[in-house]
Amino acid sequence: MATSALLLLLALPAGAWPGLRLPQRSCVHCCHPAWPPAAPGLHAHLSNEEEWVWLPRVRPTIDISILKGEKGEAGVRGRTGRSGKEGPPGSRGLRGCKGQKGQAGPPGARCQRAYAAFSVGRREGLHSADNFQAVTFDTELVNLDGTFDLASGRFLCSVPGVYFLSLNVHTWNYKETYLHIMCNRRAAAVLYAQPSERSVMQTQSLLLPLAAGDAVWVRMFQRNRDNAIYGEHGDLYITFSGHLVKPAAEL
Repeated sequence: MATSALLLLLALPAGAWPGLRLPQRSCVHCCHPAWPPAAPGLHAHLSNEEEWVWLPRVRPTIDISILKGEKGEAGVRGRTGRSGKEGPPGSRGLRGCKGQKGQAGPPGARCQRAYAAFSVGRREGLHSADNFQAVTFDTELVNLDGTFDLASGRFLCSVPGVYFLSLNVHTWNYKETYLHIMCNRRAAAVLYAQPSERSVMQTQSLLLPLAAGDAVWVRMFQRNRDNAIYGEHGDLYITFSGHLVKPAAEL
């Protein structure tokens, strides 16, 4: 029924409805726009008799995704650039976990350690008969590599280094005992005992650096008093010993 009424209304002429007034447009040429240009933004004027009418602002929207093409192929790799300056060292990192135990390596070369030692003795007593007299020995206790000559009483150094030397004697009653431990022609140490009615054991020891070819020996020299050391064939009272403490290569 509402549809029939609407059709009837449209079929009637405009003058048939006294209370109804429709806006009338003025004629325009085809080369001119039907509507005056709108003011920037919001409204436009239809005619001299009509009021301004608000017009909506239309903003076109373009979907960029439909314009995006397919991904192209990778280009040729360029040349490597110059190395930059070395930066400052960073802070020390955290300590890592303990690694696994490695395999045992091959056995090393055998250590070649140098040795030198001697120990000799004299069983027969000795009295000074000259200004300087070398003390000879008749008993060999230790003589590595034959470096000590009993007949001359001299040890000839073949392995340079620091040696420990020791001289032990027994004094004679009422006689003076005066001996030197010699290094080449230099007196390195003295063993001395004053005359006494009782005989005693006297000893002297020292550490001495020796070079290859140095000779170590003991000498007695004659003084105003009788100078002597006691000995007998049954026991060994006079001994002279020395050994290498540390070779020069390890100093």
